[in-house]
Amino acid sequence: MAFDKVKRSENYSEWYNNLVKNADLAEHSAVKGCMVIKPYGYAIWEKIQQQLDKMFKETGHSNAYFPLFVPKSLFEKEEKNAEGFAKECAVVTHYRLKANPDKPGALMVDPDSKLEEELVVRPTSEAIIWNTYKNWIQSYRDLPILVNQWANVVRWEMRTRLFLRTAEFLWQEGHTAHATKEEALEETKKMLDVYATFAEEFMAVPVIRGVKSENERFAGADDTYCIEGMMQDGKALQMGTSHFLGQNFAKAFDVKFQTKEGKLEYVWATSWGVSTRLMGALIMVHSDDEGLVLPPKLAPIHVVIVPVYKNDEEFERVSAKALEIKKTLETLGLSVKFDNRDTYKPGYKFAEWELKGVPVRIALGPRDLDNGVAEIARRDEKTKTSVSLDSLHEYVPNLLNEIQINLFEKANAFQKLKTWNANNWEEFTEIVEKREGFAFAHWDGTAETEEKIKELTKATIRCIPFDRDETPGTDVLSGKPSIGRVLFAKAY
Repeated sequence: MAFDKVKRSENYSEWYNNLVKNADLAEHSAVKGCMVIKPYGYAIWEKIQQQLDKMFKETGHSNAYFPLFVPKSLFEKEEKNAEGFAKECAVVTHYRLKANPDKPGALMVDPDSKLEEELVVRPTSEAIIWNTYKNWIQSYRDLPILVNQWANVVRWEMRTRLFLRTAEFLWQEGHTAHATKEEALEETKKMLDVYATFAEEFMAVPVIRGVKSENERFAGADDTYCIEGMMQDGKALQMGTSHFLGQNFAKAFDVKFQTKEGKLEYVWATSWGVSTRLMGALIMVHSDDEGLVLPPKLAPIHVVIVPVYKNDEEFERVSAKALEIKKTLETLGLSVKFDNRDTYKPGYKFAEWELKGVPVRIALGPRDLDNGVAEIARRDEKTKTSVSLDSLHEYVPNLLNEIQINLFEKANAFQKLKTWNANNWEEFTEIVEKREGFAFAHWDGTAETEEKIKELTKATIRCIPFDRDETPGTDVLSGKPSIGRVLFAKAY
C-alpha cells in the first residue's frame, strides 16, 4: 500500500502527522486551525466516548447540555477564569450578514445586527453552568448535582496539531455541586481515578497521578489534579484533569443553599474533563512505523478476515467459511470485518489493515481450508501463527486480551526506561534535553524557580505526584530546600 512513510526515529512530528492522515483518522479543514474527524477516527472516538459515558453513569452522573454561547458579562464574573481564557476566546459581535453593494455576490456584516451584548463561544462552560445552577439550587435537598456534558469547545490556537491542539475540539466536561468541601474533594479525586482507570485499562497507557503546581492550575480552581502519560518521544501529555473549584464559582454567581440547620452557605464545586487529545495519546503511545496500533478495547474493528484465492470457485469456498467464522466471533461480542473487495489484492489489504491498527488479522485460503487452519497475525508484535479453525472461537478472544495486556506492559516498560531522578542541574538538563524523558527532581516550591526552569529548558512541572518521594533535598536550579520531588518533562 502506497502512503507517505516517515520513521518515528527520524522525524517524530512528521511521523505523527502522516499517520493521522494515512490511517484516515482526520484532516485539516477549510477553517484554519480546525479539523475534520473522518469516519474511522470518529469510530475510535465513539469507543472512547461510550466507555467513559458508561463509567460516568456508574458513578452517579447524568448527561445534560448547555449553550455554546456565553454572555460576556457572565464570562467575566469569575475573574481568574475569565483572565485565564481571555486570549483564546472567539467572540460573536453580530448576528446577520447582508449583500455587499460594492461586491456582487459577496456578503458583509450587517452593521444593524450588532448584538446588545457580545457572546463568547465557550472555551469551557463553568460560567454558563453556574449561572444555571443558581436556579436549580435552593436547599441541601437539591444537592449534590452530578452533571456531565459531551460538547465542543473553542480555544483559538495559533499553532495547531490534529487531535492534540485545535481551535475547536470535542470533549466532555463534568460540573458538580456539593454541600460540603469534603464531598467536593472526594468527587474531584474520584473522577481522576475514573480517568486513570480508563487510561490504563482501556487505552493501555500508564499514567502518573498528581496535583498541578499553582502556575499550571486551571484558571478559577483551588486545585487541579491530573493524569500524565509519556509519549514515545519522551514528552508528556496531560490526558485528563479534575478540578476542585472550592466556592469560587458559587460566590461569583451567588449560588447558595439552605443547610439542614437553616443557614445559607455557598455551594462547593468541581469540574473535570478529557478531550479528543486522547486520540493523540492512543496514536503516540502505541503506534509504529507501519501505522496505527490500537488496544483491542478501543478498536472499532477487532478482527479482519482477508480471503486469499485465485479464481471465483476458490473465492466462494473461502467466503463461505469466512462468513461462518465472522458470525461465530460476532456472537462473542467481537467486531469483525470480512474484506471481500475484489478490487485489491491480499497484500494491499494486509498493509491497509495494519496501517489502521486492527488488532487481529485472519488470512484464509483454499489450502488453509484443506488443512483445517487459518493464519492469524497479531498487530502488536507483527507475528503470525497457524490456528485450528475449530479453536478460533477460543483462541481469538484470548489473543485480544493478551494484546491488550501486552500493549500496557510495553508502554509501562518504556515509561520506566525513560524516567530518572535528577539530583542536580547537570543531570536535569541531560534528562530533559538529551535523554528526552521524565525527570523527578527537587523543587523549592516557588513560581520564580518554576518559570526559570521552563525558560531555560522548556520543561514544566507536569504534576506533584500523589506518591512522590518526600525525602528532603535541594532544588536542582536554585539550591534552596525542597520537601520532595516533582515530575518535570517537556510536554505537548
